[in-house]
Amino acid sequence: MFHGSMVALVTPMHADGSLDYDALRRLVDWHIAEGTDAIVAVGTTGESATLDVKEHLEVVRRTVEYVDARVPVIAGTGANSTREAIELSRQAVEVGAEACLLVTPYYNKPTQEGLYRHYMAIAEAVPAPHILYNVPGRTACDMLPATIERLADVPNIVGIKEASGSLARTRELIDRVGGRIDVYSGDDDLGREVILQGGKGVISVTANIAPRAMHLMCEAALAGDAAAAEQFDLPLRGLHKNLFIESNPIPAKWALHAMGLVGNGIRLPLTWLSAAHEEPLRQAMRAAGVLN
Repeated sequence: MFHGSMVALVTPMHADGSLDYDALRRLVDWHIAEGTDAIVAVGTTGESATLDVKEHLEVVRRTVEYVDARVPVIAGTGANSTREAIELSRQAVEVGAEACLLVTPYYNKPTQEGLYRHYMAIAEAVPAPHILYNVPGRTACDMLPATIERLADVPNIVGIKEASGSLARTRELIDRVGGRIDVYSGDDDLGREVILQGGKGVISVTANIAPRAMHLMCEAALAGDAAAAEQFDLPLRGLHKNLFIESNPIPAKWALHAMGLVGNGIRLPLTWLSAAHEEPLRQAMRAAGVLN
């Protein structure tokens, strides 16, 4: 249903932390012009943890408006409360999101049975396409392949974003559920290999900074052209690494600011990129051809 380079879009902010909708519109238009295949609004990279519910839904609504049906819009609507995730998902679909990206419940550490019931409850309550999202490094919650396999036959669960950092785990998922739901890499540095093994795309932080190259890499990998995919991916290796030199989206926002695309707003407890990390990120951007 969804494929290719799907940007986990930053949420632009002014220096005082207020939302910058003009910059959001410019980012949306730039991504579509550069070939981005889908836009994920208010995921982790979009600072979902520090937007209130009204802001969260307004960013989704405006992203849908600005995209104007040119590419799919996927809304991040996960929560560690099942009721909250249902309500966010319902309202995101009402304002026009085509699918929901649902991170595993963080902090409260549910069992595998709890995860299964959590996602079943959301799928039953909100009749829209849902993408599961496993990122144990952020949530302290690891949804195991057996649980994902149980959920793969739910009609409106259409994909899994796997961000465990393990190519072996992603390969196992493709083997177990790849014929029933789509498997996406949530790790930019593994994206090319995941697609070549049968994955359908990358939900990407790097695409914030180098959208055309990420689109071309995914396009080549989806076509099975490993050599071309590697050619597009190699200049991005520094970005794949240095966009996580501090907590995401700190480096991504700094990079976009350096490119003149967004202001310098970010919300506490996140802070602006440390000066010591600016030069490594700047060098990675130059290697990727996005900064002179």
